[in-house]
Amino acid sequence: MKQATHAIHHAAAEGYTATADNYVRGRPDYPPEVADWLRDTLGLQAGRTALDLGAGTGKFTPRLVATGARVIAVEPVAQMRDKLSAALPQVEALPGTAQAIPLPDASVDAIVCAQAFHWFATPGALAEIHRVLKPGGKLGLVWNMRDARVSWVAQLDQIVNRVEGDTPRYYTGAWRKVFPFDGFGPLQEQHFSHGHTGSPEDVIVMRVRSTSFIAALPDAQREIIDAQVRALIAATPELSSKEVVTVPYETAAFHTVKEY
Repeated sequence: MKQATHAIHHAAAEGYTATADNYVRGRPDYPPEVADWLRDTLGLQAGRTALDLGAGTGKFTPRLVATGARVIAVEPVAQMRDKLSAALPQVEALPGTAQAIPLPDASVDAIVCAQAFHWFATPGALAEIHRVLKPGGKLGLVWNMRDARVSWVAQLDQIVNRVEGDTPRYYTGAWRKVFPFDGFGPLQEQHFSHGHTGSPEDVIVMRVRSTSFIAALPDAQREIIDAQVRALIAATPELSSKEVVTVPYETAAFHTVKEY
């Protein structure tokens, strides 16, 4: 399929092409409660088929594999998809977008969009998701967000958000406007708290670098962001001179059911 990059936002096409390695290194994992959510809420188990839509490098994909379900991944950015295939050769990884999913009608039991739905929250994408789901199938939406109730995290977010431009983001809530959607039931919501532990370079600097619109900036501008982030680390007692730190996160998990 050749529609991959021109059908996605320029920040994703440019940024994720450039930053696949940083994405693998800097992105947090998901909390253990997600396993229960996938099993009990989305109904994933052996004998079912799950689609990881907008799968990226496969950060969430192992959670789907662990359910015992057959897992298919769809990702438009080749560099990200290659990382997924190298790490998870048992997963069928296909090029495609949410607006053009390369699967038959009513062929999957659940579709999960992890850190992705805000990129394609349109009626066209939901209609395509609806087409691919079996009757009674579930759509799951998952986001990991830094917990900005912590003061230094709020300062970090300010550094990042200043350069977001027109990039779609979860925190704006704009993605919610596509709901309710004909054929899907009401959107249900759950939240889980956890932390991302590692070196400040990995869990803070590389996490910021993996942000699509920052990765897409010219080198000089990215260096300014790096300097601002490192200055924040140096000025924060909880972070300064620490070899290992924990960034607090909250995971938001939503689901809806294909009713007809």
